[in-house]
This record gives sequence, structure tokens and C-alpha cells, in this order.
Amino acid sequence: MIRFTEDCLLGVEQIDEEHRYLFELLERGDYLINNGYGRDLYEDIKQILRELEEYADRHFEHEEAYMKRVRDPELILQRTQHIAFRETILEFLMKNIDDDEEQRRTLEELLNFLAKWLYHHILGSDMMIGKLPPLEEWMLKENPCEFSEEYLVGVDLIDREHKKLFALVERANNLVKAWSVESGFDEVKEMLRELKDYTEVHFADEEAYMRSIQYADYDVQKRAHEAFIARLEEVDLEKVEENPREYLLSLVEFLLGWLVNHILHADKKIAGA
Repeated sequence: MIRFTEDCLLGVEQIDEEHRYLFELLERGDYLINNGYGRDLYEDIKQILRELEEYADRHFEHEEAYMKRVRDPELILQRTQHIAFRETILEFLMKNIDDDEEQRRTLEELLNFLAKWLYHHILGSDMMIGKLPPLEEWMLKENPCEFSEEYLVGVDLIDREHKKLFALVERANNLVKAWSVESGFDEVKEMLRELKDYTEVHFADEEAYMRSIQYADYDVQKRAHEAFIARLEEVDLEKVEENPREYLLSLVEFLLGWLVNHILHADKKIAGA
């Protein structure tokens, strides 16, 4: 069963408590699946859905207000994900769940959706809230994509692969800055595909190393890796119509910000294990 653990903490008390409540709703649904045989779950499911609807309005308002206050460059992308969450909950609310079979099927679909959302959204997106420098400060750096000694983990293979990842993000950043309507998305799309492919290779190597040393936080790291890959897979450049260059720049900033944050707050613990 998925539970709220330390790797889900952002360090923002209000947001963390609201995330914890979402995990509690998931646990309630899981309890119904395992203990609700032989009884009508209609009202129980509708109650969870109504709470999810209220939760989305309250939590997303708080989260977006905080991001706006700290001038977080991920705000636009977060809003898009929040809208998608609301739309999915509304779809569940409109389902006909009068019979027992449909109730169980709907509840299982809802729990799968929530589980994916919790780890992919919280670990893939929310963990970066307040950790990316504001856009103006980020752009003032001479080369934000430069790999420096502060990012060294102390494991040769991991350090070499991290260095290449920084180089790939730098190439992506340069391509996006030079992007124009005339040149189109093809080159940028190819660069992002290469970045995703190499990231998967790196995560596989890193996870293999962690298994070899029986690293205690292996499961936490693996979930974070899966969330990041899922975030890359969600990028659909064909749908970017408004301010494409700004969107792509914010995407590159997220990629680099996540990489830096993950190395400094997670990967650096590996060598000392």
C-alpha cells in the first residue's frame, strides 16, 4: 500500500499536510476495495470523489499561490497538470456506479489514478516547488548547465553519467534559445528524445549500483526516477501553441533544476551508504 513517507515532503508545511490528506483518501479507497465485499459502495465512493473535488480546489489554490509568491518558473506547467486532475475527477463523478461491479471497477480505476498522480506529480513536479531559482536569477548565471565539483557524488560511473546529462541539458538549452518558428520543433524534439533515452540508461545504471551495495533508500530513488521519466514522456511539443519558446525554456529549466536538486539532496547520499 502506498503511504506518505519522508521522500514526499516538500518542506512547505501547508502543502505537505494537504498532500498527506490525499494519501489518506487513497488509503480509505484501498480499505473499501479490500473490505467492501457484499455491500453497496455508492455513497462511500461518491463521498471520496466529493472530497477529492473540494481538495483539488483548496490545495491547488494554495500551491499555486505559494509558487506565485516565490516566482517559481514551473507555475504554468503546474497549472496545466492541476486542470487535468480536476477534469479527471469530474469524469469519475459523472460515472454511473449503481451496480456493484461498476462500483468496484470505478474504485480500482480511481485508486490507480491517484497512486500514479501522487508519486508522479509530487515526486516529479511538486518536489521542485521553491527549489528552482526565479527565472530572472537563473538567466543571470553565466552557464547554469556547467557541471562543477559540487555535483560530484563520489562514484565514478554515476559522476561520469551526471556530467553527460548536464552536457545534454546544455545542448537542449542552446537549441531552445536559438529556436524559431521557421526552424520548427524537429531539432528540439530529437534533442529531448536523446536526453530521455540517456536518462533512462543512467537511472538503470544508478539503480543497479544501489542494488549492488544494498542501498537502503533504493525504493525512494527508483520512484523519483520513474516520476522524472514520466514527466518527460508527458511533454507533447505538438500541443505547444502559445509562447512556445517560453514554454520550452521553462521545460529546460525544470530538467536542469530537477537534476541539480536530485543530485544534491538524494544522489550524494549514495557514496556514504
